[in-house]
Amino acid sequence: MHIVLANVPWSPIGFPSLALGLLKSLTLKEFPDAQVDVVYGNLDFVDWITSRRPDFKYEDYRYYDLESCYIGTGDWVFSSALYHDPKWKVPEFLEKFGPQATSDPGQDLAHGTTVESRTQTTLWLHEHVEEFTDELAERIAAGEPDVVGFTTTFQTLTASLAVARRLKELSPRTVTVFGGANCEGPMGEALHRNFGFIDYVVRGEGELAWPGLLRSLREEPAFEAVPGLCWRDESGTSVFNAVSTKPLPPAAMVLPHYDEYFEQFSKSHARFWLEPRLVLESSRGCWWGEKHHCTFCGLNGASMMFRSKRPDQFIDDLVSLVKRHRILDVMIVDNILDMAYLDSLLPHLAEADIDLRLMYEIKANLRYEQLEIISKGGVVCIQPGVESLSSKVLKLMDKGVSGCLNVRMLRDAESLGLTVIWAYLYGFPGETDEDYAKIIEQFPKLHHLGPAGGDDRLAVQRFAPYFENPSLGFQERWAATQYELTYDLPEKELFDIAYIFDATHQGIGNDMAWKLRAGLDEWRNQHWRSQLSYFETDEGITLTNTRPGFDWDVVQLTTDAELALFQLLDQPRTLQYLERECSKRFGQTDIGAVIDRWMELGLIFTDDGRMIHVVTKDRNQRFMQIQVGQGLRASDRPSPAPVAV
Repeated sequence: MHIVLANVPWSPIGFPSLALGLLKSLTLKEFPDAQVDVVYGNLDFVDWITSRRPDFKYEDYRYYDLESCYIGTGDWVFSSALYHDPKWKVPEFLEKFGPQATSDPGQDLAHGTTVESRTQTTLWLHEHVEEFTDELAERIAAGEPDVVGFTTTFQTLTASLAVARRLKELSPRTVTVFGGANCEGPMGEALHRNFGFIDYVVRGEGELAWPGLLRSLREEPAFEAVPGLCWRDESGTSVFNAVSTKPLPPAAMVLPHYDEYFEQFSKSHARFWLEPRLVLESSRGCWWGEKHHCTFCGLNGASMMFRSKRPDQFIDDLVSLVKRHRILDVMIVDNILDMAYLDSLLPHLAEADIDLRLMYEIKANLRYEQLEIISKGGVVCIQPGVESLSSKVLKLMDKGVSGCLNVRMLRDAESLGLTVIWAYLYGFPGETDEDYAKIIEQFPKLHHLGPAGGDDRLAVQRFAPYFENPSLGFQERWAATQYELTYDLPEKELFDIAYIFDATHQGIGNDMAWKLRAGLDEWRNQHWRSQLSYFETDEGITLTNTRPGFDWDVVQLTTDAELALFQLLDQPRTLQYLERECSKRFGQTDIGAVIDRWMELGLIFTDDGRMIHVVTKDRNQRFMQIQVGQGLRASDRPSPAPVAV
């Protein structure tokens, strides 16, 4: 059996496909005599587009891959290839997302890119990409594969459909299979129902269904027994098997196979854009989400149940990949760090003789000592899910943290030289302007801490509580505009195929949203020149400041009360608690003058009746930070993500 696994635009180009790497290893394990090829069409596309438009850069690819995710520009680009029409819904697209649809059409997006030039690039791609999808389909068909599997996540769906459509025309006997995040639940059913050139859709964890599907194709058909499979009966009617309620055990997670990616990357034009990374998983699901599903989160559509690999198994996998590909930058794609790893996995990694640079997603309430363990274990970049600095808004999200705890995370990460990836979300039912105004006015205090990479109005996602339970605030929702612009389907089918939904805006209005964006823009602009740190001596604590919003350089804390207060404010405290502690220790309850002075100096962040100091430990942390996944050319500053409409 000859099997091809395909990865198409706009899949990220900086690392291999974990899904296809796992499926190749699993296929060879179950069927040792199979020929399994992995095609990285996303890298092929980089070479195709740069040979025709030399001015197309990594920042452009990143826009279609990631930054336009919530407006669907990347998917719309390939709709022309899907429907064999280079003018497919161009007027409708321009009316919704063209230069005239923005309040500032000349705005600079990144590296001199304007809305007008971005629109022109989008229109050129839309007109010409069928040439690429046809070439890719012809190359796959030339190998006469028995089965071609497409992995689809976010803005890879339309390109996958376009290639599959053409492939089926060229090679009707080839079996086409779709899987991935875009195929979960009703989305997979709608894809199978509406696009006849898709033979099968796998929903749920692919490892549970893929081997059974292959056995049914090459041995005795038993499609009805394959969990989560969408298939057609003898009459041609779509049949949807129930997804397995027993998720894949961690011991069954195989080591991914990445040889094709690194071989192709070494020859691709993409090698001039960025350094490649490895990608690996140590767990699946979300232990926090099992108890408190964050109201806006639509991840884990297949299963929320948390499972993690044994530490020794994960270390073996990690070391094997690092040695095989000689790459030390590794993105761990877990939804959340297994807290047990703080006592097992990470200390072992700290002792290992490997200079790893890991990225991990963690809970935002970890303490300094826990972050230090993570840092010593080789983690240089974290994604803690900060999302807001307002306790009230965080409660609406059901995040299980407070604004002060999120600031503590930013402060302690900066002290340890960890790079923090986070975005500021807004638009939650029940929030008010006051929830933001009180926080925005404190942004200048935080300019020395890692700023949010972007700001986004909440978009309703399938599988999120906001989608599943309209009583939480979004009573009416409909498939986002991008689906209507991309697909020729009835409204009901668009609703079923959609992952992102439009809804009546909730929470703050546009005026406050622009104030938030302006405050975050200023934070990003001032971050490189801002520092607020302290070091201790026998004489006391010395604070140094370079934040432009505060006109002082050095302050010393020398009295017992000052030193005690500074230590106490390492954690979120109420004024009443501070007064009680100072009374017990020094017989002093009048600490208002000290607190007021520290407020003037910008040392304290306050929220929901609590306060915490924002001063980092002076450890030359700016020289320790490693920017993970950046392009080879330094950018002026990170570009904020677009507002989801």
